[in-house]
Amino acid sequence: MKIFIDTNILISAALFPNSVPARAFNKATSYPNNGIICEKNINELIKTFYKKFPNRFTDLESLLRKIMFYVEIVSVPIDSHSSEEKIRDVKDRPLLRAAIKYGADYFLTGDKDFLESDVQNPKIITASDFLEIG
Repeated sequence: MKIFIDTNILISAALFPNSVPARAFNKATSYPNNGIICEKNINELIKTFYKKFPNRFTDLESLLRKIMFYVEIVSVPIDSHSSEEKIRDVKDRPLLRAAIKYGADYFLTGDKDFLESDVQNPKIITASDFLEIG
């Protein structure tokens, strides 16, 4: 399965390595799954750490090393997709666009804008629900 990983999952995985989001990240990036993020995720991740967690750069660096080895990094397509209209936060729409373009089966997130969006493809799923999938 292809799993697009939202930035909030990445942040939680970096800050709390034994958390549910960290376990979901590990599952999403382990065989037979294929974890996907886009460059916008990386930019948001770095920006958030500089702004909110400046004393946690070693955690950020550790996660970035994992990303480099275990995650497919894709570009954000220029052309929009009709499903984007269902995402309230316009800044989040490129993430969904990338997930759709690169054939993600699941969009792993804790963001209510995505979880309440009624987007059907990819399936929007929380970390705890993703861990329950066999």
